[in-house]
Amino acid sequence: MRLGFGEILVILVIALLVFGPSKLPQLGDALGKGIRNFKKASEGLFDDEKKPEPTLPSSDSAEAPATPSPEKAETKKA
Repeated sequence: MRLGFGEILVILVIALLVFGPSKLPQLGDALGKGIRNFKKASEGLFDDEKKPEPTLPSSDSAEAPATPSPEKAETKKA
């Protein structure tokens, strides 16, 4: 369901008549803050599902060299 320009204009005219010109900026500000807070809250929910759990390196991998030493590589070839 999409709102066109005409529908938005009708909604704004009705809001202007109901709330008056002095309260309309305050209403828009409150609505904007509410939408912003809702987006922040919903982003936190979706971020938790997408992020992989961090894995801690084991003590064995910290001691082992990343590349095999040349001595070990030569013994495997022979």
